[in-house]
Amino acid sequence: MSIATENFVKVIYQFDQNQGLDTKPGTIAKALGITNAAATDMAKKLALKELVKFQKYQPLQLTENGRKMALSVIRRHRLWETFLYRTLNLSLHEIHREAELLEHLTSDFLTERLSVFLGSPDVDPHGDPIPDINGRINSDTGQFTLLSAKAGSVYKIVRLSGSDSEFFEFCEENDIAVGVHLKVEKQYTGNEMTLVVINDQKLLLNASLTTRIFVEQVPNLKTEL
Repeated sequence: MSIATENFVKVIYQFDQNQGLDTKPGTIAKALGITNAAATDMAKKLALKELVKFQKYQPLQLTENGRKMALSVIRRHRLWETFLYRTLNLSLHEIHREAELLEHLTSDFLTERLSVFLGSPDVDPHGDPIPDINGRINSDTGQFTLLSAKAGSVYKIVRLSGSDSEFFEFCEENDIAVGVHLKVEKQYTGNEMTLVVINDQKLLLNASLTTRIFVEQVPNLKTEL
């Protein structure tokens, strides 16, 4: 399949998995940097190939074959991110950028050799789940944004959602990484700001950050870090 086709089904899948993001052709067009007309035309072509369900003025839906294709692309992408992060020490932003290119150039054979080499990881360096060879993917149940966390409790960072360099640069400079524990000191709900403690350092984070940092409760852990 073409790069354009793989990107199209991948974005539909990702938007469908995120609450608040619709999958109408216009929304997909904006995400891919193409015109609405081009997105509609692509949707019609992929409907003929039984990859997408298309109805005028309605959100796009993937068929089972379309979903399998999307998960295959995502699997290749996240395996490459893991390889680039572990082996070449690229930053969290750099691995996403490079994996965007490599995901379209990788055969199924190389994908599986890459997975074996990496020890068949379940998640990538951002904390995103990696689909297995059969297209199964772990759900994110138990995860929630830092903005939703309760004050006075300790949490573990499990996912960093984003792709822009500034966000990941801030995270790396302030020890915000997958696996790190933090304590929520206070939630300023009126201003959507969160005061946290990480490695004895206090940080005041706004909603543009706390809605992209996903955490999970750490049971039986003291509230002091």
